[in-house]
Amino acid sequence: MPKDGSGCIVGIEDLPEQECVCVATAAGDILLCNLSTKQVECVGSVDSGLSTMSWSPDQELVLLATGQQTLIMMTRDFEPITEKQIHQDEFGEGKFVALGWGKKETQFHGSEGKQAAHRKQEVSPTSPWDDGRPRVTWRGDGQFVAVSAVCPETGARKVRVWNRELVLQSTSEPISGLEQALSWKPSGNLIASTQEKPHRHDVVFLEKNGLLHGEFTLPFPKGQVKVNELLWNADSTILAIWLEDLKAENSNQNSYVQLWTTGNYHWYLKQSLHFGTLEENQLVSLLWDRENPYRLHVLCRGWHYLSYDWHWTTDHGMGENSQHVANVAVIDGDKVLVTAFQHAVIPPPMCTYELQLQVAVNQVAFHTDPKHSGDMSVLDADNKISVYRYGQSTVNDPTVRFGAVGGNGFKAAVETPYLDKTYRVDVGSDNNEVMNPLGLRFLTWLPDDSFLVVGQGQHAAQSVLHHLTAAPSVAGAEEEHLSLRLSVPVDGEVISLCCSPVTKTVALQLADRQILKYLWEASTPVLEPWRTSNGSAVRFPYPCVQTSITRIGGEEVIVGLTDRCRFFVNDIEVASNITSFATYNEFLLVTTSSHTCQCFCLKNVSVKALQAGLSNAAAPSSESLRKVERGSRIITVVPQDTKIVLQMPRGNLETIHHRALVLAQIRKWLDRLMFKEAFQCMRKLRINLNLLYDHNPQVFLENAETFIRQIDSVNYINLFFTELKEEDFTKSMYPSLNGSSNAQPHQHPDQKKVNLICDVMRGAMEHIDPQKYCLSILTAHVKKSPPELEIALQKVHGLRESITPDVKAVSAEEALKYLLFLVDVNELYDYSLGTYDFDLVIMVAEKSQKDPKEYLPFLNTLRKMETNYQRYTIDRHLKRYTKALGHLSKCGPEHFSEFLNLVKDQNQYCEALKLYPSSTQEYKDISDAYGEYLIQKQLYEQAALIFARAGIFAKALDAFQNSGSWQQALCMASRLGYTKDKLSSLARSMAGKLVEQRKHAEAAILLEQYTQDYEEAVLLLLEGALWEEALRLIHKYGRLDILETNFKPAVLEAQKNQLIFLDSQKTAFLRHKSRLQVVRELKEKACESLQDYEMPNCPEFDLLSETSSVVTASDMNSKYSHSNSRISARSSKNRRKAERKRYSLKEGSPLEDMALLEVLGECVRAVETVKGDIHILLKQLVLFGYDEQAGALQQVLEEVLQLMETSIPEIWTPDLQQSSVNPVLGPRSTANSIMAAYQQKRMMTPVVQDPELLIPPKLNKNLQWKLHLLQ
Repeated sequence: MPKDGSGCIVGIEDLPEQECVCVATAAGDILLCNLSTKQVECVGSVDSGLSTMSWSPDQELVLLATGQQTLIMMTRDFEPITEKQIHQDEFGEGKFVALGWGKKETQFHGSEGKQAAHRKQEVSPTSPWDDGRPRVTWRGDGQFVAVSAVCPETGARKVRVWNRELVLQSTSEPISGLEQALSWKPSGNLIASTQEKPHRHDVVFLEKNGLLHGEFTLPFPKGQVKVNELLWNADSTILAIWLEDLKAENSNQNSYVQLWTTGNYHWYLKQSLHFGTLEENQLVSLLWDRENPYRLHVLCRGWHYLSYDWHWTTDHGMGENSQHVANVAVIDGDKVLVTAFQHAVIPPPMCTYELQLQVAVNQVAFHTDPKHSGDMSVLDADNKISVYRYGQSTVNDPTVRFGAVGGNGFKAAVETPYLDKTYRVDVGSDNNEVMNPLGLRFLTWLPDDSFLVVGQGQHAAQSVLHHLTAAPSVAGAEEEHLSLRLSVPVDGEVISLCCSPVTKTVALQLADRQILKYLWEASTPVLEPWRTSNGSAVRFPYPCVQTSITRIGGEEVIVGLTDRCRFFVNDIEVASNITSFATYNEFLLVTTSSHTCQCFCLKNVSVKALQAGLSNAAAPSSESLRKVERGSRIITVVPQDTKIVLQMPRGNLETIHHRALVLAQIRKWLDRLMFKEAFQCMRKLRINLNLLYDHNPQVFLENAETFIRQIDSVNYINLFFTELKEEDFTKSMYPSLNGSSNAQPHQHPDQKKVNLICDVMRGAMEHIDPQKYCLSILTAHVKKSPPELEIALQKVHGLRESITPDVKAVSAEEALKYLLFLVDVNELYDYSLGTYDFDLVIMVAEKSQKDPKEYLPFLNTLRKMETNYQRYTIDRHLKRYTKALGHLSKCGPEHFSEFLNLVKDQNQYCEALKLYPSSTQEYKDISDAYGEYLIQKQLYEQAALIFARAGIFAKALDAFQNSGSWQQALCMASRLGYTKDKLSSLARSMAGKLVEQRKHAEAAILLEQYTQDYEEAVLLLLEGALWEEALRLIHKYGRLDILETNFKPAVLEAQKNQLIFLDSQKTAFLRHKSRLQVVRELKEKACESLQDYEMPNCPEFDLLSETSSVVTASDMNSKYSHSNSRISARSSKNRRKAERKRYSLKEGSPLEDMALLEVLGECVRAVETVKGDIHILLKQLVLFGYDEQAGALQQVLEEVLQLMETSIPEIWTPDLQQSSVNPVLGPRSTANSIMAAYQQKRMMTPVVQDPELLIPPKLNKNLQWKLHLLQ
């Protein structure tokens, strides 16, 4: 470079794709320095020299400003696209269109007056220190470029916006005192610059159209500093400002770097780095990292390079029980804005109160002692720590003033802190050495009032942990010192530090993500790696920007959140969508990127369970999850108030009451019997009041009086009553979050919950003050099921009667009005009628919509009646028939016909019978009517019993006859004094009926005993095959001739019939058995052929007969295969017929094998039933010497039984029985079990609706039917 300075560099750019650096010099040369070959090549030169070079963000274009005040746009290969003059007269393409809405002259001018419109606007020239060079800045997407240049005519700077083709878009409005710094926000909406105003120094923002849009003021007096550079970080959230002092006569100027952010339309100075006055500390370059938006690079004169990594954090109090616990501090330049969320939710930039300090604040640390969690220590840019405490001071501190409240006439209810002490920190800041602003970081205030800070070590990647304690104060010293207790070197960069107020553990995270534990309470504090319960050292998989210490399942763990939403517990990643988290008591609260806020109880939960809970967003109805607004972040949790304060992306705040926290707090209150707090919280947050009882029924019932005294409000108690429901809400709506149920077994299992509470509470209220709680007592009566409305009405009436001068007492009027609010007025009117108290009726009727013309005549009619008849009329009107009968029965015999008609109308026979003694005529009449009613219902026997009981024997006799109770009928006949003939004919007619019912033995008894016709009796017995009874009668009357004429022929006939029967059964059995064999073989074959084809419809294997007709399962499961509307309305007779025909024996029908099984089973059972009859028959045959016939019969039966016994296992195979026990397609079957069954070909049986067909019939071996003497 030339020595005269003409060759200074005006632009430099790294071009990573070409592996070289492009340099522009003031002389006009553009050089490319190749990094790999170390060669320098001049790619072009501009004769008039260059004042600036700027590459577009995509490095496709380069813009050069020449010495002739022109702009040249070139491609990346340095081919010129176009050249334009910097200073243009026209506005540009984006010129505003005048819509003619009034000129400047006609506008309202306020205090300036009309002259203001005619006054020429003076634009002051640039500052003397402005270097006059054009400044260039590109929009983040590279579509537009802004150029700030000094106008030759006015000497002031103007900003012009050009597009990529260098076509002018717009020109800024005339801005007086606009300075050189220029930076276009990457997100593209604003261009930042600075402006010197008459009384202040501002950073101003311009829109693309050249108009001003907002500003903020720099915290320096006018003329003290100049702004060298403005720099936006990559995501447009932070604006860095590089400033230098102007007035520095003797030595170098002070230089500063300030970081500003915005929220809720307010600009905050968040960090202030003071670089001092030393030559080697002067800034040379300041740059934001392109990849990491929160990394800032600083280069100083003495080749001193600093790199800062920032991240957001929320400073809030950390204890749980002090009253200042929910304080949150916000840094705003030299102020700290404190919001006490315990008292009010005030969105920033407003606050409850602010602390004013001397210099800019860089860090705030709250005390970690839970008892003093509101106390704050503030570290400022001069490395001083100011300590603010609550409590002892009585004088108002001038540095503390109210923010959002204050003003006149306000009395602040919030306690404010006072400045206790200011300490100078002497660690690592000596004025002669190289300056490292913010050399102390992660200020932490330990519970024993000592401080921890992290400083820079000897080497770049080394930190030192300084443990500072307050030195004994020296009298007269301006400020106190913090002396170093000890310094612990840390091998690695500390990137976060957290302290748990509960366990007092301090954890550090290093840049290599290792976690160290600092044991500060030991006599010589040491650092050691954080280990899990199984002894392995913890290392986060990614660096975390927010860390916290908590307990999960009893073990102390460190939790961390990365800037990419990954959430770790120790070294396990439990979720990757967490946007913020907070720990509170045993709870972990998180917000997720799916806009939900989840709450987990960490008391008895494992990390695995936590992982599962976070991975599948729990059921939406669950109390652990709730939806929140998009982008919400947790700021703090207000303890004992269940509030969670969330901040939205724009900066405004929202408060939610997370159901899980609310319920946990309510449960705590209920356990401590703090019913009032619980009730108010539940009422405010719409928690169902049943929880008051369901949480611990026993405790609630024992403390009902405490509950009433605490709540002490009739309205609230009524509200509690009206919300009561039978269900247990701890099981349905509010199951416990930590899984521990505290439900006690109910002490009163037989009583309903609502009734139990109503009774207990009513008793308690009557004991405390029945007058005061009158309405609640009424509610308790009404709320019961069934409601005790009559008692409630009586109480209201009682109030009317009592003439109490008591002021507290509720008037009957009020009580009734309240009762009508709970119960429908018509219902209440009916109940009041039912009390038979007309005063009460009129009292209720007056409150109803009823027409007095209707109810007064009705009541007057009632009043004139005799009491019992009056009550009967009322009861009948109210359809209370049982009571009505009771009253009517007392009205005397003249009303009996009315009584009987009512009984018949309402079928109230049983109740009516209870009202009269059985000896009376009324009893008889009612019984008569009852009997007739039962006969209509065809309940003859019961009717007969009623008749007989009342002595109506003739009707009883008919009824007994109809019911077939011949013994009772004969008794009735005897009561009626029947003659012998009459009795005989009665017996004959009854015997005929009995024979029809095949009751030969009973018919024979009637004939023999009541008609003396023993011959007919014997014939009946023979007809019924009752051989032994017939023999008895023959011998009793000595008529042995009947043996020859009737008895023996009948016995032989019977033998012949039995043989024919057995033979037919045997042939049928054999025929069906062989057919079954054939059907099964055909099925087997069909099954195999189907399996070869692998038919998808497995269940149809078994539905194939030899004609291969396939029936689908739905056909099979319907009662019959075709159904249409005409058939579906079958009569019951047809349905029974269809039932019988379900399994058809027709060859080839789908379920032929089932039909065969059914028929074979019937054969076996038929033979089994005749065994007993044949046994008796054999004895008669032997008795009369027919040994041959007897032997033949015995042999045939034996053969048939033998055949069946051997065949049963073949027909009902074990497989078949098995499938009936556990059907393949039963409710307990699984897909695998069904497939296995098919594989084994066990599905030889169809899916039947009658599994009993698959069970073989039983043969009774115990019955000894054979006669030994015939063998």
